[in-house]
Amino acid sequence: MGAADVVPGVSGGTVALITGIYERLISALVAADKEALILLLHGRLRVLWYRLDGPFLAVLLAGILTAVFALASGIHWLLEHYPQPLWSFFSGLILISGILLVRDEVNVARLDHLLMFTLGAMFAVFIATMPPASFPSGLPGLFFAGMIAICAMILPGISGSFILVLLGMYAPVLSAVREVQLVQLSVFALGCAFGLLSFTRVLSWLLRLARLRVIAFLSGILLGSLLTVWPWQAAVRLGADADSAAWTRPVLPSHSSITDPQWVLCIGSFILGMVVVWALHRVSGHANR
Repeated sequence: MGAADVVPGVSGGTVALITGIYERLISALVAADKEALILLLHGRLRVLWYRLDGPFLAVLLAGILTAVFALASGIHWLLEHYPQPLWSFFSGLILISGILLVRDEVNVARLDHLLMFTLGAMFAVFIATMPPASFPSGLPGLFFAGMIAICAMILPGISGSFILVLLGMYAPVLSAVREVQLVQLSVFALGCAFGLLSFTRVLSWLLRLARLRVIAFLSGILLGSLLTVWPWQAAVRLGADADSAAWTRPVLPSHSSITDPQWVLCIGSFILGMVVVWALHRVSGHANR
């Protein structure tokens, strides 16, 4: 999840969904409520620890943080030098994940499931084609960016890092991680915590109310997000001047802006992504039996 969250276009929630821990994660986060606060104030830390599914969250958080700090520089290097194979890897990962999820959870013969799936795909495409927006800079900007991005991180197929790109906050956050700027990281983490505890309650309520329809919607988001991670992208600017805001749009490998499609690396990375998800799916399937 940590490695996925570093990349603009891939969601940590996707990995949680693939590995079968998604609903357990939501339940653990929702348990941080008023009752948990009372337990904390009364010093009943052991009861609180197990109420919040502490062992599960601690191991998961340790893995996420390890990946974020260990891989931030490596992922940045790959994005700089080999973006097309990297996007191909995540394209394979997302495509097979979506197929497996639809196969196991969604009945496309039902009109309500098909409608929710279509709405999810349209939502993901809308997010993927949005131009970057201006956002407040400094510590307030970091807080609100964290609050918004974390909601995307928990949704499969919507990347928190990609939302940071749209907000113009990806570079400041990545810089804070690479340079270990504790004040900036603390403010960003506070925003993430506030957004996460608020949004997971809404998501948990929706899963209880209409689980299969929500899963169909999430499946649509997942497969619709393939547009975001399409390996071949061309730069687009909002204005004619060189300082205007820029983003990318998907193009064919034969587009004039693509000097080297890197077919062999991209196909190999795509297959590797599919194999990784298939293996994770098999492992999680055996573990849940």
